[in-house]
Amino acid sequence: MTFEPGQDRRAADEARLADQAGRWRSRSRRVHLYRRLLPILIVVLAGGALTWTVFRTVMSGVEREASAAKEIRLDNPMFHGQDAAGRSFIIGAEGAVRDPATGRFRLNGPVLRLNLGGTKVTEMTADAGIYNEAERTVTIGPNVRISDGGSGFTLTTPEAVVDTATGVVTGDKGVEGRGPLGTISATSYAIHEQGQRVVFSGSGDNKVRGTIAPASGE
Repeated sequence: MTFEPGQDRRAADEARLADQAGRWRSRSRRVHLYRRLLPILIVVLAGGALTWTVFRTVMSGVEREASAAKEIRLDNPMFHGQDAAGRSFIIGAEGAVRDPATGRFRLNGPVLRLNLGGTKVTEMTADAGIYNEAERTVTIGPNVRISDGGSGFTLTTPEAVVDTATGVVTGDKGVEGRGPLGTISATSYAIHEQGQRVVFSGSGDNKVRGTIAPASGE
C-alpha cells in the first residue's frame, strides 16, 4: 500500500497540530491549577506570618511577666559586709531589684558607708547603682558624691566603682574635689585605705588641676 506525497504532508500536519493541541491543553491545565493554588498559598503564608507574629508577641509578654515575677524587690535594703582587712561596709538603698539571671542588685538611691568601725566614715551617694555580690563590686552613678568624714573633703563624679574586697574606690570619668585645703579636678581618681590616700590622675589636656585655699595658710 502506497501514499501520495500530498497525503503524507497532510498526515504530518495533522500530527503536528494534534501534538501542539495536546501541549496547549496541558499548559492550560497547569495555568488553571496555578490560578487556584496560588491564592490559597498566599493566604496560607500570610496567615502563617500573622500567626507567628501574634505567637511571638504573646510569648514575649509571657517571658517578661515570668522574668518580672522572678525578680526580688526590696524596699530600703541594707547589705552588710567586710573587706579583706576586716573593715566593715554597709550598702543601703531606697530600693533594690535582684535580677534572677545575673544575681545582681539594681539599686535606687544607693548609700555606701565604709569603715563604720573606725574613726573615719567615707560615705557615697548616687542616683542609682549595681551591686554585684559575686564579684564583690558596687558601681554607682550618676551624680556620685563622696564625702570623707576625716578630712572634710568632698568629691563629685559621674561614676564610682567600689571593690568591697579591698575597699578601694576608683573612677575614670572625671572628678571634682572640694575641701578645707582647696579644690582639685582630675580625669580619674583612686581612694585607698578608707580615704587615707587619694590618688588623682590626668593625661593630655586633662591635667590634674587644683587651688590651695587661703584659709589653709599655704
